[in-house]
Amino acid sequence: MDISISIVIFLIFSYCVWDTESRSFNTILSVTNGGKWGDWGKKQFCSQGHAHSFSIKVQEEQGFARDDTALNGIRLNCASGEVIQSTVGPNGKWSKIMSCPQGALISFSLNVEAPVGPGDDTAANNIQFSCQDGTILKGTAKEWGKFGEWSKRCPVGAICGIETKVEGAQGAGDDTALNDVRFFCCD
Repeated sequence: MDISISIVIFLIFSYCVWDTESRSFNTILSVTNGGKWGDWGKKQFCSQGHAHSFSIKVQEEQGFARDDTALNGIRLNCASGEVIQSTVGPNGKWSKIMSCPQGALISFSLNVEAPVGPGDDTAANNIQFSCQDGTILKGTAKEWGKFGEWSKRCPVGAICGIETKVEGAQGAGDDTALNDVRFFCCD
């Protein structure tokens, strides 16, 4: 009986540890202009190394009197070959991958449309990153909003993880999809 209880406790503990952050980080990068709707998804990390490129999932403009969601997801491509993402909205297509010529991603700026009241809210529309070599990589999405201030830069290392804030489908209501994002820096 004691062995069975020990096995159950071990399995529960293993699941809980496996389901949490799997890598230590030194800094969280965020911006102040993120949208207000949605819930934070699960944190995802490169198992080793850093993210050197990204792609975005974007819904194209839907036309007059139709619901636009714009930015639905962000993927990071890790130096290890892994592709990581947090919660992603259902609409749109993935863009081509944009890569740092040298080094990894170290800061970002988010393009966000302010709430429009009874109109069609889109929240986050686009993103841009700076690389260790100073290159700026900007997503290819339509920009209804404006870019806010840049996040802090990773003080040591580079971006190694992501967590997104996404609003789920609202049925007949106004959908916004991705509203905000946080990135994590690792040594």
